[in-house]
Amino acid sequence: MTARAKRIRKGLAGAAAALVCCSAAAQYAPDTVPRGQREEATGKAGTAALSSRDAALLEELERMRARISELEAELKARPAAAEASVPAPSAASAAAPVPAPAALSATAQSNAEKKPAKAEPFAFADWTWLNGNPRTKKAAFDSEFFTPEIRADVNYTYSFNHPADDTIGGSSEIFRSGEFQLEQLGVGGDFHYDNVQARLMTQFGMYSATTPRNDASPGRGNWDLDTAYRYIAEGYGGYHFNALHGINAQAGIFMSYVGLFSYYNFDNWAYQPSYVSSNTPWFFNGMRVQIFPTDKLKIEPWLINGWQSYGRFNGRMGVGGQILWRPTAWFSLVGNQYALGEDTLFTPGRVRYHTDESIQVKYYDNRDTWISKAAFSLTGDMGCEHGGGVTCAGNSTHVVNGQSVLWPKQSFLGFMLYNRLWFHKDLYGFTVGGGKINNPGRYLVLLPPINGATAVSGTPYFTENPGDPYKAWDASATFDWMPSQYITFRSEYNHREANVPYFTCQGGITPPGGNQGAPGSAVPNWQPDLCRHENRMSLALLVKF
Repeated sequence: MTARAKRIRKGLAGAAAALVCCSAAAQYAPDTVPRGQREEATGKAGTAALSSRDAALLEELERMRARISELEAELKARPAAAEASVPAPSAASAAAPVPAPAALSATAQSNAEKKPAKAEPFAFADWTWLNGNPRTKKAAFDSEFFTPEIRADVNYTYSFNHPADDTIGGSSEIFRSGEFQLEQLGVGGDFHYDNVQARLMTQFGMYSATTPRNDASPGRGNWDLDTAYRYIAEGYGGYHFNALHGINAQAGIFMSYVGLFSYYNFDNWAYQPSYVSSNTPWFFNGMRVQIFPTDKLKIEPWLINGWQSYGRFNGRMGVGGQILWRPTAWFSLVGNQYALGEDTLFTPGRVRYHTDESIQVKYYDNRDTWISKAAFSLTGDMGCEHGGGVTCAGNSTHVVNGQSVLWPKQSFLGFMLYNRLWFHKDLYGFTVGGGKINNPGRYLVLLPPINGATAVSGTPYFTENPGDPYKAWDASATFDWMPSQYITFRSEYNHREANVPYFTCQGGITPPGGNQGAPGSAVPNWQPDLCRHENRMSLALLVKF
């Protein structure tokens, strides 16, 4: 109890005692008026007939009652916490007794609790403006143990090439023309309790068929890896260490951000990303450690089976990592690196390297104007392969089995640039952008599904031999209506071109009567109808809870 509180209570006790004494004195004071006269006077004129002594006592009683009321009100108004606090030392209290050890322990514990916690990574700003990040600012539901996540992606795409079989090739997002298609339905979320982590996100719809067919690693060995994993977009477990600003160790299937765009179209500024993103990995299968030295920096090493692969292609895994730096609310820099993977099926000794860097800048932000935000992203990629009949440095001659053999250059070079505007307090969005790649050897070019071809089967109609040329560019314009943070209505126009026949034209890429023979094999008296350009219009409905 504080000295102030003690004084108040002491005053209350004294006032109460005085009130009792005064009441008693008034009761037992000698009568100065005869009984009969006093009763008559009291009945007619009240206290006016009392003696001067009685009047003084009553007046003193009233003052004491008022003082008691004031003291009680002051005592009640003081917060309860003030009574438990320890007053600061003063000259008057210098000689006070030393607090007991228990009191000292409580004080030390209170001071420890007041020590500021380390800042959460990247929590100092709103990053929903970034390309590749979801724009949901609040989970629809959350708990101490589980944060659910539900995604739905439905599109209608019209190709101006009018393919007879409605099949679109060369895309990792759009696969059919003139039809409504469920691109992806994902149900899952994040589990978190006692520093233990787990994440699951399923994939049903077109992604469950199209993503596994682009992975050649199931062609080596048994157990049908493409079947085992086709309905899982993300699935991993991990543990959070309370060191630095946080360290997460995780293993399983996790998303790749090589190429900046997210695997989930809801998170992106455009539906069909340019080639740099579309032709680079969407997922990795392995382990990663996310290290946050500060709340503005992440360092994340990887040990993975290979380049977007459920298993190893040959006898060596790949390594890589990410460095993410966000020093201010308007700037983000990310670099992804990959190396040492032998990622060409049945070609041991051919080693892949890749580097991917992106910057994003929000150069305008004012919700009080018609244009509420503006930002751009720029991504550049380089890579190559060497060994196993190819080289990074350029065409060179090697002696194999006593004969001179030309090893052609096998490399990747590309960029993409996008600019986005938000209107009317982020209700609408408009994005323009595109990019270009050069990939001799075509080792990252998505194989068109000609006669059911997969990454394992290949096809003679579009070869991927060392030195095969491939150059392409594209441009797009995207308009979004976002009436809620959980839904986007999107319309988009795309133009794509390549230096070789690649896109599905009017005749289609499916033989008459359907696919024939082994996947990707040659069909007598038939040729796929491929052309060098493609124009598409897409409408999409995107949901994320």
